[in-house]
Amino acid sequence: MPGPDATQRLAAILAADAAGYTRLMHDDESATMATLDEYRGIFRQHIEANRGRLVDTAGDSVLAVFEIASGAVGAALAIQHDIGGRNEGMPEDRRMHFRIGIHLGDVMEKTDGSVFGDGVNVAARLEGIAEPGTIAASEIVQGAVEDRLDVAFVSLGEHEVKNIEKPVSAYRVVTGGDTVTVKPRKLGARKIGVAAAAAAVIGLGVLAVWHYSGGGLEGTQVALALPDKPSIAVLPFSNLSDDAAQEYFADGLTEDLITDLSKIQGLFVIARNSSFTYKGKPTKVQTVAADLGVQYVLEGSVRRTGDAVRINAQLIDALTGRHLWAERYEGEFADIFELQDKVLEQTITNLAIVLTDAEAPIAGETETDVVEAYDTFLLGWEYYHRGTPDANLEAISLFERAIELDPGYSRAYAGLAAAYWDRISQNWEQTHGFDWDRTLKKAIASLEKAQTTPTSETYRLAAEILSTQGRHGEAVAQIDRALALDPNSPDSYVSKARILNAIGRAEEAEQSVRTAMRLDPHYRPNYLRVLALARFNQMQYVDAAVLLERVIGQGSKNPRDYVTLTAAYGHLGRREEAEAARKTYDDIVAAVGYTPMNIQEMGVWWYGDSFSYHPAYTQALQDGLGKAGVPEGSGEPDRFAEYRELLRRDINGLYEVQGSTKIDAAQAKALYDSGEAVFVDVRAAGMFASGHIPGAVNLDLNMGLTEEDLSEVVGKDDAVVLSCVGSFCPVSAWACAKALTWGFTNVYYFPGAAPAWDAAGYPMETSNLSD
Repeated sequence: MPGPDATQRLAAILAADAAGYTRLMHDDESATMATLDEYRGIFRQHIEANRGRLVDTAGDSVLAVFEIASGAVGAALAIQHDIGGRNEGMPEDRRMHFRIGIHLGDVMEKTDGSVFGDGVNVAARLEGIAEPGTIAASEIVQGAVEDRLDVAFVSLGEHEVKNIEKPVSAYRVVTGGDTVTVKPRKLGARKIGVAAAAAAVIGLGVLAVWHYSGGGLEGTQVALALPDKPSIAVLPFSNLSDDAAQEYFADGLTEDLITDLSKIQGLFVIARNSSFTYKGKPTKVQTVAADLGVQYVLEGSVRRTGDAVRINAQLIDALTGRHLWAERYEGEFADIFELQDKVLEQTITNLAIVLTDAEAPIAGETETDVVEAYDTFLLGWEYYHRGTPDANLEAISLFERAIELDPGYSRAYAGLAAAYWDRISQNWEQTHGFDWDRTLKKAIASLEKAQTTPTSETYRLAAEILSTQGRHGEAVAQIDRALALDPNSPDSYVSKARILNAIGRAEEAEQSVRTAMRLDPHYRPNYLRVLALARFNQMQYVDAAVLLERVIGQGSKNPRDYVTLTAAYGHLGRREEAEAARKTYDDIVAAVGYTPMNIQEMGVWWYGDSFSYHPAYTQALQDGLGKAGVPEGSGEPDRFAEYRELLRRDINGLYEVQGSTKIDAAQAKALYDSGEAVFVDVRAAGMFASGHIPGAVNLDLNMGLTEEDLSEVVGKDDAVVLSCVGSFCPVSAWACAKALTWGFTNVYYFPGAAPAWDAAGYPMETSNLSD
């Protein structure tokens, strides 16, 4: 029993000591003590950053306590990473390596802050087992963190621990490029026959190991349990047509089968992205099933000659190697939907899936009566999946052509909305003469037409747009509708994670994106980006940094990735790395005329509209940027809440600024012609130079708009018209709030800005940045 001055509780314990400390002290005592002091600082920094408490640093040892195991493991990984980097710059005989042990167990915590008990004893024993520079953890730690952190565990066997009755199973914690084999996870409760078959295959090493290759722990093998429902992957159907250009048709047919199967609640379906990683590669069905963690594989081929279409398909049980069915379907291209339905119905029948009343109509639904429109859509969708600005533009053209062929084709409108939305979310809106405001309006207009026959994808896109407009309640409702229609959609789970992050539910966001990763094992970098944000919002800055480093390592040029990475480095005290990330950000945004990184801007715009983003998460971002040495920007940070208080959003997500007069293009022109108002454009200089209202003054909101600067161009009681890039842009609303707070009394808010002015046919002016 604990004494009167001690409390018993469950905690994660980190114990560490320096390997070879006695030798180092013997060789050079003063240098060793200097290094030890420096490395103790690294321990303290990462322990505190991961919500731990440093308990003791006697001699060369370190003892810390954490509320959760993932905090202890995250701190240990960051410590070994930083110390390893520092050691590289030292002579080999002067390097100081630490062994770290981690355990989750009962401890006694005294009122003076000291801890003792079995939890401490086991952690200290694990520390002794660890090799210098590595981390050893107990089995209970493995179970607590393996689904929360991107780490793997290598068995170090069982070890006796003094005063502990049972041997302790120890594991080395592995991350980065190490290749390891991990003990398979236990299968969930399943039918006896399926479990026995799975066990037989696992015994052959086929289903026991899975390899992340699209992201995550590259080169690391981890076990995937089969889902507790029938699971299937649809491999890309081969194009057997004489015309190689028909590849898009075979791909489109495959994706439609995946989409239709995904709508079934009782089925687990691997996403298109992962299935298509096997396109054009010689593969064995058993290997695919093991990689993706499924039992069944559907594969086939398509031959299209003139108006004739032939589809061959076969369904295979990868656990037994048995072909459940194989069939050939032939017909005219005009009958393509009927042919698809036959493949779908046979698959469902052979998987013994019982459809609900809501799912029963899946087969037999016809999206358009104009098969040429469907064919054109499939070609556009193939371009859409290429994921480049040029291909995106071609996709838009093809979707528009499909709509010309069938003006009521809602799927084509959905494709058009998705393409326009990608131009915004991928920061492509500046290419090919697009602008942010018009692109968003086109996405919304296309989406409204798509919603005449709503699909999971239309609900998902609606949720994304609503969230950026601060309409989070509506966004949650829409994304839940998307998942109700397609419970196997990883994109919807990722979108839901983004929304949950924005409303302060980061832990749920993390679980949502991890569900997406299971549905799409070869997931895209975007999944890691959203997971990194969820970890950042939980103050797990080591995890966030590691994940964003992987996103960037896969070629990301999304400037927001560098913002979050800079903030994570700032919280971790990694100033040199933060500075490098900030410089890369500045180089990227300079190419499109945006402002260099500054703290004020991130209070306005960060993965969506920061005015409506969870305030604590925005504050954590700004604090991290401050610690990284990022410039504040213009405006007083202590008045941030005061500015924000003046801002509102209407039911359409458009801004209202209390105390300002909101005007449209005609009203702005009347003020312009009267000469009674000064026009101030608050965009970054590069964007302003590309086209603005003639005679407008440019005061960059984030780097040039201060009370003093504004006072130089307009008096406190004179009329001033503030604008930026369009109706949905928060920048001019923010500028109005600043001006009103500073005491300017005659503020006009012109949300339409230059795009609305130009659309009305009023004259525009360009500037030379060198002037």
